[in-house]
Amino acid sequence: MGPCMRLLVWQWGRFGVAPRLAGLLAEALCSLPHTEALLSLSRGAELLRSVAAPRCDLPVATYEGPASFAFRMATAPFAVRDLARRIAPLQPDIAVCVMPGLLDLLMAAALRRQRIPFVVLVHDADTHPGDGLPFQMWLQRALCRRAAAVGALTAHVGAQLRAQGLAGTPDRPLLLLSLPPVAFDIPPRPATSDDRLRLLSFGRLLPYKGLDLLAEALASLGPRADVAVRVVGSGPESATLDALRALPGVTVENRWVPEDEIGALLGWSDALVLPYREASQSGVAAAAIAAGRRVLATRVGGLEEQLAGAPGAVLCEPDPASLLAALRGLIASPREAAATPTDAREAWRELAASLLRQIEIVRA
Repeated sequence: MGPCMRLLVWQWGRFGVAPRLAGLLAEALCSLPHTEALLSLSRGAELLRSVAAPRCDLPVATYEGPASFAFRMATAPFAVRDLARRIAPLQPDIAVCVMPGLLDLLMAAALRRQRIPFVVLVHDADTHPGDGLPFQMWLQRALCRRAAAVGALTAHVGAQLRAQGLAGTPDRPLLLLSLPPVAFDIPPRPATSDDRLRLLSFGRLLPYKGLDLLAEALASLGPRADVAVRVVGSGPESATLDALRALPGVTVENRWVPEDEIGALLGWSDALVLPYREASQSGVAAAAIAAGRRVLATRVGGLEEQLAGAPGAVLCEPDPASLLAALRGLIASPREAAATPTDAREAWRELAASLLRQIEIVRA
């Protein structure tokens, strides 16, 4: 029996899919032989208040707004010292940051005090239009430059990291991985006489998500009694959302969807529509695959790579005409909307094994 490797997986976001990804990675690593994984999340993480809350071995106070963020940065030297003290008894061999955030340089400094190397798994190499926070990419790149290796969840992002000089160098290798399906608990669909094809566009309502393409395609499609469309997510109000609301059979819900509601939302749908103008990869697509829902997505960024071979995936060009043709294809074969759910647990185990193999090469 070989020695046991201990990994500390951290993700300090409060909302969104990133903390769940960290929890799933830690769980998958623990399922591998001779491997232990510890998890660090923000004390304010929504995931920790959900019914599927993972065990958190190192909860960390982060921030709740600009004022508390400024306070955390002002007291950074004390925070680093305290964090290093809390990490020491955990005795990790290496740490893994899953999707960087604004305070991760504190963890990097604490790990350096303990002489523990770390790996960064990057979701976006650049911010998308309308997305991101001030200094977010500067902080991410500073974190990557301090890492022993940098990982990407698609080759598309990996190429961007290479071009930025952040990975793929002798002193900072690039780890290539793929985002597994992300499973939520899907409740049984109640018996109903409603046999419409249910199309869901879910996620942040930002310009790069291509909702203007969807609005134009649906307007060209015209009223359909056999189709229901829901656009659900949070974002700034816009003319595009007003245009979608004005279409018959389309509802827009501009709101944050809590962790415990996502399963029911996916369960309502027959297919997910991702009309993105650009993308690195998609957590929504990963959730749809795990739920056995078809995915209609535009052929941009890393989406084609992520959805290659996925059951029920349909790809189109990022323009209204191509999206319209793909929508008509879905409507013409509505009963094909039910795909076989993917074994998400096994897929995460494969990701964890791949990550571990690549980390061992880096450490050799």
